Amino acid sequence: MKHVFIPQGVCSTRMTVETEGSVIRRIDVEDGCHGNLQGVARLAEGREIAEVIGILSGIMCEDKGTSCPDQLARGLKTIQV
Repeated sequence: MKHVFIPQGVCSTRMTVETEGSVIRRIDVEDGCHGNLQGVARLAEGREIAEVIGILSGIMCEDKGTSCPDQLARGLKTIQV
């Protein structure tokens, strides 16, 4: 199943996550720090949604009060099975 999130307060503008049951199969992020987000996506793919939420929740970027990984975790919380 494909899920689309619009992050708030960060440089990335759109996150698309493909899941199979409770497992993340693919993540695509538009804009933001391409290399870092590509790394986050590859590390998350193949893992359980709940595990990735636990790893990424609360990561902060400068004084934004959130980050792209944190925004991904927030999006994933909306689809947790």
